[in-house]
Amino acid sequence: MKESNIPVIIGTGQLVDREADIDQHIEPLDMLARVAHGARKDAELTEQDLQKLDTIALVGILGWHPDNAPNLVAEKIGAHPKHEYVSGTGGQVGVTLLNSMASEIVRGESEFALIAGCNNLKVLLRAIAAKKRLAWTRGGTGTPVLVGGDEPGSSELEGRYGLEQPTDIYPLFENSMRAKLGLNFDQHNQRMGSLFTRFSEVAAGNEYAWFPTQRSAEELTTVTAENRMICFPYPKYLNAVLNTEQAAGLILCSAEKARALGVPEEKWVYWWGGAHSQEKAWWASERPDFTECPSMKDTHVSALTNAGVEVTEIDHFDFYSCFPIAVQMACDVLDLSVDDPRGFTVTGGLPYAGGPASAYTLHSIADMAQKLRDNAGQKGLVTGNGWYLTKHSAVVLSSAAKESAPKDGLLAELPSGKMQTSPVAVNTAAEGGATIESYTVSYDREGKPYRGIVLGSTEAGCRFLANTPDSIDFLEDFVSNEQVGVQGHLNIRAGHTIFEK
Repeated sequence: MKESNIPVIIGTGQLVDREADIDQHIEPLDMLARVAHGARKDAELTEQDLQKLDTIALVGILGWHPDNAPNLVAEKIGAHPKHEYVSGTGGQVGVTLLNSMASEIVRGESEFALIAGCNNLKVLLRAIAAKKRLAWTRGGTGTPVLVGGDEPGSSELEGRYGLEQPTDIYPLFENSMRAKLGLNFDQHNQRMGSLFTRFSEVAAGNEYAWFPTQRSAEELTTVTAENRMICFPYPKYLNAVLNTEQAAGLILCSAEKARALGVPEEKWVYWWGGAHSQEKAWWASERPDFTECPSMKDTHVSALTNAGVEVTEIDHFDFYSCFPIAVQMACDVLDLSVDDPRGFTVTGGLPYAGGPASAYTLHSIADMAQKLRDNAGQKGLVTGNGWYLTKHSAVVLSSAAKESAPKDGLLAELPSGKMQTSPVAVNTAAEGGATIESYTVSYDREGKPYRGIVLGSTEAGCRFLANTPDSIDFLEDFVSNEQVGVQGHLNIRAGHTIFEK
């Protein structure tokens, strides 16, 4: 294969601004320029070299929507790219952008690209609360190409019952998985804590982590005033932290371009292949099985197959880790034990390294690139997940060159062909006997339960979505015992379905 068609990552840059506030912070454009120059310096390039970029691709940034963000970045660093891209939102888009830009290099459509993203939610949310307008740069000439869609993650129906945020929805999958594994609450807490204490240990050694603090399994899962319950079974320390000020960027080019720029080969990290897809059952409430992710399996298996490697050959992982269930699902689709000694993060994960909205996987890729540079010939798998185990992406990287051509895309024969994939529509008129398939309970800031959410099947085999009675006594009793498989009765009151025992 010609070096002009071999994609390599040659530089990465990261930034964290923990002290940021409304009146003193780094705006998105400046963040992006800083990580671009950080990646440039990492690749040992000059400012003049960076100005030769032919492609700038940015992750969609919450709260910052100028006319053309890539064009603004180009002006800031003095570049004149032919191609400008902006992604939709979602935790999968960083990996998807890398795969897309790498594929352009394979096809000979690009040779020198910057991929970057940032998150400014800490400052943005504080400004909204204070009713202050942030003077972030606007404008940009032209219109960038949109990579991926920007569809909402939850339906109007789900919103009526309280399924609107990741904190509301991921617990549904977690509780269902606990029941499938046959774990009691104590065993389940130990499993989640043991998994994520290893993540916090990695975060403690990451200079760009939002919370570089190691916590024990017990500390992560014990409910306290500080570690309050958010939505059962996740206390605060098991939730991704989105209110961060972070940025990451990487420079991707052809091996031929890297050689022409004089980038030392020991800095090259090769793109071996990737894939992306989304669940056919888009809405979480319509998933046929809350313990499976068919399209995640399709994506991860396709990426490994495209790279020509088995999962046993992967030396390092960074699984998207917004909540424990996301890691558990990734392990399941690849037949890995959650206790695998290789570990599943190189950053420290979204609850501890930080979950900078759609940009998290760029941090994963940056840290993975450094890990592979430090370990010649090794391979890494980075995955992304958007919305609610809805959109998936994966990429295989290595510090060694690939003998055959790398590629992106799904396999012709997908693993999900043997799984249930079609959506199960919610029957909004369901009444009578019903059985719980999954559930969660939401808590307020004082630690009191205020809303129960239940999904399950009726005696007629229909899917239902309901709330429970909202009394504290009922809800406290509801979370004191396993509810998956419990039978009850559905009543419709003022057009709203209520599950009662």
